[in-house]
Amino acid sequence: MTYLLGLRLQGRDVLVVGGGRVAQRRVPVLLDAGARVTVVSPHVTTALQGLAESGRVRWERRAYRPGDVTGLGRFWLVHAATDSAEVNAAVTAEAEAARIWSVRADERHSSSAWTPATGSASGITVGVIAGGAPRRAAGLRDAIVDGLADGTLDARRGRAPMRGVALVGGGPGDPGLITVRGRQLLAQADVVVVDRLAPTGLLDQLPGEVEVIDAAKIPYGRSMSQESINEVLVDRARQGKFVVRLKGGDSFLFGRGGEEVAACVAAGVPVTVVPGVTSALAAPASAGIPVTHRGVAQHLHIVSAHVPPGDERSTVDWAALARSGGTIVVLMGVERIGRIASALVEYGRDPRTPIAVVQDATLPTQTTLVATLETVEEAAQEAGVRHPAVLVIGEVVDTARELDILPRGQNTAEVPTAPVRGAGPE
Repeated sequence: MTYLLGLRLQGRDVLVVGGGRVAQRRVPVLLDAGARVTVVSPHVTTALQGLAESGRVRWERRAYRPGDVTGLGRFWLVHAATDSAEVNAAVTAEAEAARIWSVRADERHSSSAWTPATGSASGITVGVIAGGAPRRAAGLRDAIVDGLADGTLDARRGRAPMRGVALVGGGPGDPGLITVRGRQLLAQADVVVVDRLAPTGLLDQLPGEVEVIDAAKIPYGRSMSQESINEVLVDRARQGKFVVRLKGGDSFLFGRGGEEVAACVAAGVPVTVVPGVTSALAAPASAGIPVTHRGVAQHLHIVSAHVPPGDERSTVDWAALARSGGTIVVLMGVERIGRIASALVEYGRDPRTPIAVVQDATLPTQTTLVATLETVEEAAQEAGVRHPAVLVIGEVVDTARELDILPRGQNTAEVPTAPVRGAGPE
């Protein structure tokens, strides 16, 4: 039988003997709990060495010596994590004699304390000990944490209700790509104000009493004005409800999240921002395109084509982009593919520069069109490219094809491009 305790280690000393994989797992958790950690080991992993060099842990670069448990500091807890059973036994025996709780990694039944399988979700820390069976404990821990994260287990039960507004970036489309924190807050919402490109499949998991407000903006179609969205956020929050503004991608990348934060702050409404995975990076990645690649592209530009090149409202320096030679990722550019390509060529970009158009990124309906600046407009029209789609312009598109990581098959339409420069006659 065990008696579970939550140790408050803030500012307290902990000794870890050993510098291998077990210590590498344990030390960061101890640091997160605020402990002052001393590691005794002649060798440590690269990650632990980095912690030592940054001053986050004290590293005694030598083997364990009898007397270390009581002689190196006033320790509250000791972890024996070497690959020697003899050393681990000596460490725990010394701790026992000094009445210091100890955990022995290689022989749990010889430990005076067991480390539970732990996890956190919705502000709750879960610890599971399954009779000393670590795999079973980890499985149960994962099930509980997952339930708290996705709302299957009601994290609100027995706790004070949340207030204010949370701006949650929902990611590029796949519901599995919302952050854990975003999923936790969504499960606690009283009101959800949702965008068209947000992972709306998650809404079906909400309790029936949650108010869902459609704030979709259809390109060149009907939409809810930004002013109306701001008013709804403030109004519901002032009613004492917890409001989640669920958006696609990241709220602060062309998502008008700054305007919504400003509206809440001006109204005295507390606001939390949860970053999301932006499609500007997720779309190329899901198509197998590294937006930077050593020796190919050392810089990346993310631009909005909400207004086209040449429009007096545009603040994008298309001439500088054309000269840059780096990777360009364009959002909201489907209707202006031809004008974007023409502008880049006009300002000096090679017309044979490859471009990928990734549609419905991360969703089962994802397709990737590959062309060049001089052929992409016609190719996109023939392929029927539609919103939402992300344009990836630069040599990294050819890099993905050379590495054979750009998906091919029924969901990939390819238009022949010029040979890769240096790979053969041009």
